[in-house]
Amino acid sequence: LCFSQKDVFQLKDIEKIAPKEKGITSMSVKEILQSLVDDGMVDTDRIGTSNYFWAFPSKALHTRKRKLEDLESQTERAALVEELAALRQKKEQLKAEIDKYRECDPDIIEEMRQTNKIAKEAANRWTDNIFSIKSWAKRKFGFEESRIDKSFGIPEDLDYID
Repeated sequence: LCFSQKDVFQLKDIEKIAPKEKGITSMSVKEILQSLVDDGMVDTDRIGTSNYFWAFPSKALHTRKRKLEDLESQTERAALVEELAALRQKKEQLKAEIDKYRECDPDIIEEMRQTNKIAKEAANRWTDNIFSIKSWAKRKFGFEESRIDKSFGIPEDLDYID
């Protein structure tokens, strides 16, 4: 009705025209019209004390275009979500590959060198402490070096680490 006449109507006008032109009972016009408004197929606005209704062909065209764009964007989104999942899986695979070669990482190797240097210095400091105590025990108590080594479980070949 609104498309064919390309006009603006009040409810009372539609209630008169609809039964004649579309075969709709006047009792159900208001309900059908409200349903069309709710579905966005008919526009309505209150001006003063009257409600006006209209539906132009361009509105239906724009509505269909918008629905089509929404459907296309949903399809595009689904494809992007799928691509994102594949890229995340690829990232995890590459990360696992990198972790396999972690021991060859120059930063890790340098860190290990520094740790080894600190450990070597600490071992030599303890070795120095042991030699100092052995020397003190020999002077103070007159013990032989082999007896001190045997009593305290010190290996005979104890020496500094190079």
